Amino acid sequence: MKRSGPLFTLLAGLLLALVMLSLNAATGKGTSSYGNSPAPAPSAVPNTEKPSPAATTAAPKPSRTATPPPDASYAGRTKDDKASVAISLKGGKAIAYFCDGRTKEAWLKGDVKDDGTMRLTGSDGAKLDGTLRGNKVDGTVTVRKQAWQFTAAKAVKPSGLYRATTEVRGAKIDGGWIVLQDGRQVGIVDSDGEPAAAPPIDPQTGAVTVNGTEITAAPAVP
Repeated sequence: MKRSGPLFTLLAGLLLALVMLSLNAATGKGTSSYGNSPAPAPSAVPNTEKPSPAATTAAPKPSRTATPPPDASYAGRTKDDKASVAISLKGGKAIAYFCDGRTKEAWLKGDVKDDGTMRLTGSDGAKLDGTLRGNKVDGTVTVRKQAWQFTAAKAVKPSGLYRATTEVRGAKIDGGWIVLQDGRQVGIVDSDGEPAAAPPIDPQTGAVTVNGTEITAAPAVP
């Protein structure tokens, strides 16, 4: 009976081992280190998509600044050499004078575009269509339903356009003078609605005597 002790202990140990193996099989957990290792992380998939280029914004074109023709005066003759035309420009505006030195005259005014074109108008349907190119204005002036072609070159003082508006001995005086580049003068003085050839002015001072009274003609500007 003394020998049964170790045998019983051995059987008990085998039984315990069998129970443990049954438990491991039921739970799916092994005793090896592989069962306890965490699942491997999925490998990173390389991104083959190319990044979209940043949106580019075209640089704005510089805006064109309007530049009127420079201030200047122009004087010349009609194509038939029967009358004179003078034009004065300032700040994109223009004033013009047509005169035959006897009875026909017209004052006109209007705007000058950036490209040098102008369309000036006056009383009684008078009009002037001209274009400034370089140092001259070419165009057509219409007065009393008659049209004249003209060319007016740049005028440097004392040549240019002059005007005097005043009252002499109760009469309203309105005089216009065109001083050409060669010194010739063409003008008309209207005294209370009666036009007549204008007496010459002193281009240096603008002094002129009308009906026995000295007045002053000044450069005409818009």
